[in-house]
Amino acid sequence: MAANMCSGWDNSECEGSRHCPPRCPRFVDDEGTPVLIRPYGPDRRDAVLAMYDAIESSTMGLPPEHRDDRERWINRLASDGWNLIATVDDEVIGHVAVVPADAADPEFVIFVRPDFRNRGIGSELLEHVVAHADDRDHNELNLNVSTDRTRAIAVYEKIGFSVTNVNRIDIEMRLQLEESLVTAVRRPPAARD
Repeated sequence: MAANMCSGWDNSECEGSRHCPPRCPRFVDDEGTPVLIRPYGPDRRDAVLAMYDAIESSTMGLPPEHRDDRERWINRLASDGWNLIATVDDEVIGHVAVVPADAADPEFVIFVRPDFRNRGIGSELLEHVVAHADDRDHNELNLNVSTDRTRAIAVYEKIGFSVTNVNRIDIEMRLQLEESLVTAVRRPPAARD
C-alpha cells in the first residue's frame, strides 16, 4: 500500500500500511520530543502510578489523592475499560481511559503529566481516543470537565465535542463519532495538515 514508510521518528512522508493501528503511534510534540502512544498493559501499571504521583492536584476528585485509592482506580479503569498511554523514553507521561469498554457511548478521562502539558500531547491522545473508539465500534464519547479548565474545554471543542449540560462544577460534553471526523484522525502522517 505505501511506498513511503516511516523512518524512525521522521514519519512526515509515511503513507501508512495495513499494519498500522487506528492512528500512527509515533508523535513528535511541540518541543520536538518523540512520544509513543500505545495500549496500556498491566506491566505498565507502576509507570502509570508514577505519572499520577507527579500530578499534585486533582480535578473533580481525579486522580484520587491517596496512593492506595489511585491504585484501586487504575485497576478499575483497566478491568472495566480500555486504556492508552503516552511514553517518552519508556516513561509514562500521559494516560487516557475509556469506560465501560462495551458501551456504545463510553466516558473517558485523560491526563498528561504537568511538565509535558501544553505541548500537543493531550490533543494527540484525544485523536487516538477517537480512532480507537471507532475501531471498537463506539458511537460517541462522553466526558465531564471542570468549568475552570478552559484550555481543555477549547481542545475538546476544537475536535468537535459539544456541551450537553453545564452546572456549577463541571461541564458534560459529547462527541458523535461521525465518519468525517474518524476519517480525519485516522489519516497517515503524510496525509495530515
